[in-house]
Amino acid sequence: MRWRWMVTWALCAAVMCGLLLVWPLRDPARISAAAAVLSAVVALFGVLSVWAWRAGRGRVHSSSGQAADAVEVLARTVRRQWEEEAILRQLYDPAPLPLAWSDCSHPGVSDHRQLVGTAVVCRAGDPQELAAAFGSLPRRRLVVLGAGGSGKTTFTVLLLLALLRTRTTDDPVPVLFSLSSFDPARESARNWLRRRIAADYPAIADTETYGASVIEDLLTEHRLIPVLDGLDELPERRRAAALASLNDTLPSDAPLVLTCRTADYVRAVTESGILTGAAVLEPAPVRTSDALALLRLATPPESGRQHGWNALAEHLDHHPQAPAAQALTSPLMVALARSVYADNDGDPAELVDTRSFSTPADIERHLLGALVPTLYRRARRQSPTRSWDPRQAQGYLAHLAAGMHAQGTYDLMWWQLYRWTPALAGPWRRAWTWTSIACAGLLLATSFLVMVQDVPSWPEALRWFPQSVLESFVFVPVLALSGLIATRERSLPRASAVAAVISLSGGLALPPSTWWYYRGASGPVLVASIGFLCFSLWLVMLGAGLPSPPRTPSRSSPARRHWGRQAIRALVLVVGVAVISVTVFASYTIAGYEAVLPLGTVPWGLVIGTVAGVSLAALDWVRDPSTADDVATAASSVQADRLVSLISGAACAVVFVIPDAAMRAVPWVPADPLRTTMFAAVVGLFHGGIMGFVVALAAHSWPHYTVARLLLAARGKLPWRLQAFLADAHRLGILRQVGPGYQFRHARLQQHLATHPGLPAPEHLSGRIVPAPRRRPPRDVRSGNRSARARDRSPLMPVRHRVP
Repeated sequence: MRWRWMVTWALCAAVMCGLLLVWPLRDPARISAAAAVLSAVVALFGVLSVWAWRAGRGRVHSSSGQAADAVEVLARTVRRQWEEEAILRQLYDPAPLPLAWSDCSHPGVSDHRQLVGTAVVCRAGDPQELAAAFGSLPRRRLVVLGAGGSGKTTFTVLLLLALLRTRTTDDPVPVLFSLSSFDPARESARNWLRRRIAADYPAIADTETYGASVIEDLLTEHRLIPVLDGLDELPERRRAAALASLNDTLPSDAPLVLTCRTADYVRAVTESGILTGAAVLEPAPVRTSDALALLRLATPPESGRQHGWNALAEHLDHHPQAPAAQALTSPLMVALARSVYADNDGDPAELVDTRSFSTPADIERHLLGALVPTLYRRARRQSPTRSWDPRQAQGYLAHLAAGMHAQGTYDLMWWQLYRWTPALAGPWRRAWTWTSIACAGLLLATSFLVMVQDVPSWPEALRWFPQSVLESFVFVPVLALSGLIATRERSLPRASAVAAVISLSGGLALPPSTWWYYRGASGPVLVASIGFLCFSLWLVMLGAGLPSPPRTPSRSSPARRHWGRQAIRALVLVVGVAVISVTVFASYTIAGYEAVLPLGTVPWGLVIGTVAGVSLAALDWVRDPSTADDVATAASSVQADRLVSLISGAACAVVFVIPDAAMRAVPWVPADPLRTTMFAAVVGLFHGGIMGFVVALAAHSWPHYTVARLLLAARGKLPWRLQAFLADAHRLGILRQVGPGYQFRHARLQQHLATHPGLPAPEHLSGRIVPAPRRRPPRDVRSGNRSARARDRSPLMPVRHRVP
């Protein structure tokens, strides 16, 4: 709040300095204009005082009642979220795999027995046993280890649901997060948790309902159990630092659940030490009899596939070390076998063929390769008109996996899709892409003006088109400089200063790009034009933000609550922008530019500022952080950012139009003021409005995502309806939802699709699939190391691409 009062008192000091500067003037006109500005600033001082005072009131700590309400809302939300996800993942259909978990036998990964309590043994299929085992831990801190595909994520989901189903009012709420987005070099584990809770559960971030400190209070009072999945999904260089950050920024008695592959956790512990006070569990191998019993239950009783399971069971009884027996000791392979055979026409007896499947790795490749076409064929049988073609869907998923592999991530976040396209990946390329879009808009606007306006001659009208192309070059320095500046959260004063510098770069680009328009204008006219353009750009960036991809998308929706707070914010914006506008107009008079802006035009500054302030207030209303959404999903996130982007573009177009119209009216001495004003307004709408619209769009995630999606879809790499395709893949169980993004069902599925994109889909699952030849395994994407060819190529590689 301190900076708000600093802004208020700074304006008061500006008033005193202005009085001292105006006092020596002898020109009554200049004194009158200056007095108007100073009186407006005095009025703004009162409004800002109320603003700063209310901001101070809004930053008090949350009450105990607010924290209790937030906990109950969060518990209901998390339970509903993960029960729906458990249905999609078929965790209870027909029953969880009876996998036994016990203390890890690896030395040096667990804390002292006095701190972690007695040995823990539990079965993942029994919710009561899971909840009791976790509750028996003195500090309720647990590390879940195991090899890839051993069921760690499934265990954490079952544990989370067990704790929520047995939870009482005073018990903490488990909340599951994927660790793949955590960067300990940029933020601490505590700050990352605060940000993720606010982003994934936006209803809890409503400060008017739950107070400003509710998330911090819930973490401090140990009313949350962070369930952190996938330490091994971080790049190798980050794992030890992430583990150290958990120990350093979270109390040693704070409840916590962490999952990781055993080998990766051992290396991280060697570098940074164990997780303090945490028990460490690992699973026993799946018994073949348990796996076959579950697969039989998942298959319809009258199905002929029951005979296939019987044949497989008989074979494994006589050959307990067969490749199929070894493969079915992994929960991942059991789940894949269920998806491929239980609900489809394939014959599981084909797994006994040791000539085609001589090793467990052959069976794994076979099941991973058959998963996608099998699920899409089943979906197409159920709904022929609403499902995707299996081969086409497999190609899209292979391209997605290859792109994620090239980016070194397991998270598919829609707002980061622009990084996958060369046209948007770098600041300069992104600047030229948006400049091209603006140029196309200006050419269309010029075509419309040629058709509706009285033009002196066709040769003169045709010259307007290259002039519009030159005019679009104003965007290049603005967009490039915005992209080069590190994108991170800034306070309002700093963001305003950065926007002013970027606006100045656009103003300096005005003379060379519009020399034809002002070639006969005097120096004051050119200075006035540059000033108006800088002012317009600054207003647009003040409302929409810097024109570069934001770190996170807008997650808000039009505020339907807290009208008192919104009214105060709107009043501050309207009065503040109006005062700034009046100051800009009157400054020309004070500086002696009456030929550019006569005294009679100063009230226009008030009109322009009021209209611009109302537009920015409307945008602020749409971007209100309070929202009724319980959980942020990919669909809701895209819709929210799209709404904010379009309204922001419309509002900033209005903000840009009026100053631009005034700027275009400057070069003429209006013999017919009404006609000149109308002409300037029309030209401003079709030129300045487009500029404001494009700059505002470039400040949001959805426009960048839309451009990237269309470019990739035009090349056949992604579907045109990408979100519908991802939602369908999630429904089929190929993807899993992680907050507002997606992950593949398992890291091995992503790696398989990325390294075998050209694997043909089987026409009939009853026909045997010849396993792909063995290849040298690709470098682990979590290491962050990629070959030079992988870095240089587009992340969405052709189907024939083979990741080195």
